[in-house]
Amino acid sequence: MSFSISGKTAIVTGAANGIGLAIARSFADKGANVMCADMDEKKLKEELGDVRDEGNIRFFAGDLRQRLTIANLVSATIDAFEQVDILVNASRQVMPTEALNVEDQSVELLLEQNLMTSLRLSQQVAKRMMKQAEDQPNGAVGSIINLSSTAASHTQSELMGYSIASAALNQMTRSMALALAPHRIRVNAVAFGSVMSASLKASVAENREWRDDIRSHTPLGRIASPGELVEAVQFLAAESSSFITGEVMVVDGGRSLLDAVSAPAH
Repeated sequence: MSFSISGKTAIVTGAANGIGLAIARSFADKGANVMCADMDEKKLKEELGDVRDEGNIRFFAGDLRQRLTIANLVSATIDAFEQVDILVNASRQVMPTEALNVEDQSVELLLEQNLMTSLRLSQQVAKRMMKQAEDQPNGAVGSIINLSSTAASHTQSELMGYSIASAALNQMTRSMALALAPHRIRVNAVAFGSVMSASLKASVAENREWRDDIRSHTPLGRIASPGELVEAVQFLAAESSSFITGEVMVVDGGRSLLDAVSAPAH
């Protein structure tokens, strides 16, 4: 089995910063064609530079909560690279929830951003993968990887909306895996914790004591860099995981083996 993704085409959302950016850069460095998607066009340009009409990395700016934007992203990828083999739904938002406040809208907002965007894009990409498979009678057709969180099962009330959305994304992963298995498309997720995502970086900058709290509740004793998550995502994207689908792989340095961390940060 090969861990190679060279020559494959991947869409990576949330690619303007943090984990999404690390995945996009690594995939491109390893020979994949990468369409980097994010709503922050300025940040995309800052991170990716002057991306022209050649080379193996491009970017697409738009609000993926809009159905038309999703369709345009898939079309832009096909126009640039003629196919799509991998989708990494790395776009995610974290915000606090006031659990007893009936006016709080964080649950609805996070379900839309973290669940529905990933679901709709997965549906559109899967349709394209199935069309490509018409000329490919054997072998794997595509791989979809969702980025989830250990907050799905380990939570604080301040993160209720994020926890609900993460749990829903895990179940969506399993359901889509069953729906797409007959079409030779695999769907998996990586649930992470104690990884220095863009949201965690912002949180510990404002609450410096959280860094030590997270470290002390992580058996491996540290917070991982975004790059350390990339290898798990690449494994699920490559032929090396050809018989794995519907799995939620936990990458958290052992954190979920212990009681929940007191700091509401993932």
